[in-house]
Amino acid sequence: MVLESLGTYLKSRRDRVTPADVGLRAYGATRRVPGLRREELAQLAGVSVGYYTRLEQDQAGTASQQVLDALAGVLRLDPAETAHLHNLARRPTVSRLVRPRPERPHARALALLASLGETTPAVVLGRRGDVLAWNRTGHALVAEHVGFDAPRDLKRPSVPRMFFLDPLTRDLYLNWAELARTHVAYLRLTAGRYPTDARLAELIGELAMHSVDFATLWAKGDVADCTVGTMRLHHPSVGRIGVDYQVWLQPDSPDHRLEIYTPNDRASADALRLLSDHVADRRDPEVTASAESRRRDR
Repeated sequence: MVLESLGTYLKSRRDRVTPADVGLRAYGATRRVPGLRREELAQLAGVSVGYYTRLEQDQAGTASQQVLDALAGVLRLDPAETAHLHNLARRPTVSRLVRPRPERPHARALALLASLGETTPAVVLGRRGDVLAWNRTGHALVAEHVGFDAPRDLKRPSVPRMFFLDPLTRDLYLNWAELARTHVAYLRLTAGRYPTDARLAELIGELAMHSVDFATLWAKGDVADCTVGTMRLHHPSVGRIGVDYQVWLQPDSPDHRLEIYTPNDRASADALRLLSDHVADRRDPEVTASAESRRRDR
């Protein structure tokens, strides 16, 4: 899988900005490009047409921060898209893919996970979306059909793979299409941060080859960070659940994301309590009687 270059990203973002977006008048002649022309973008950003053309052709060498910020302003890029633009500009013209060592969850992320206990579902994710650890309720919420000990295996569960290639995971999410866009946009942001990661390149290539949905979304070129959002699930054990997710990051291990899920309505809170009880029942048969009593009392 050939990862994105600065030139291809600039062109895709130029195509989505219309003259009206930047205050240019469109005259009667039919335009042959969907967005801004190269010369229009170059003029608005304060660079020569020749230099901007070389940028799109990946032949201009290193672009300055001032030029990149000017282009980002004209292209109406948000902070995540701007960061991606800078990441791509720092990427060597010829880069050799390397295979990083398997990730290990940072001790602080594991300590935070342990502090949550089992009432709050949570998952620790690596840079490529591999599950590095989860508590039992987090496992039961998002991947009940996968073994709890799977993150300890050499081939860990991959959230992007499950999301696009596993029918059971797809059926779990009522707002799958919305979340799919976020997954792909965040994966593109990650690819810009780690352009030489062979495992990441292989993951993107595998998903593009085996999932039409992924390939279609990847071709759009969207970039986004993934820190908060909402998941609506139809869970096989406890029915419909609406949860908000939020991501906790450690400054000294930004690759490791602790994703925490909290209910966003009373019915979902009740469903999560049922799920937590269900997890406790399976883990320790001695709590079965008390769990059943609590359910009857509700």
